[in-house]
Amino acid sequence: MIGQLNHVAIAVPDLEAAAANYRETLGAKVSDPVPQPDHGVTVVFIELPNTKIELLHPLGEKSPIQAFLDKNPSGGIHHVCYEVQDILTARDTLKAQGKRVLGDGEPKIGAHGKPVLFLHPKDFTGTLVELEQA
Repeated sequence: MIGQLNHVAIAVPDLEAAAANYRETLGAKVSDPVPQPDHGVTVVFIELPNTKIELLHPLGEKSPIQAFLDKNPSGGIHHVCYEVQDILTARDTLKAQGKRVLGDGEPKIGAHGKPVLFLHPKDFTGTLVELEQA
């Protein structure tokens, strides 16, 4: 079911400074910021040869990232994203195994324009997992 690692997401208190750090200090290819109002975040992607790093910054007052930053003011790893071939089949298989899908269980369109779901961190050794349809 699980495919390749799509990205590791890092919540950051200052999106511009974090992007500059990757671009200027590490010489990485860094995207422009992209607001994702359905998810309450603004994202920047750092392109690596084998995966991506997603920088997350709160967008709007009800952003789930703000709660994460309130607990972790310096920021930190927020989630990992794995690709799956069929997100609905993956969801149904995981639910049948007793795993919890966050939200209403229906995929939303993510930052790459593809369907995504999040899985409860308590079911995956304390790690919030995002699934993205490949």
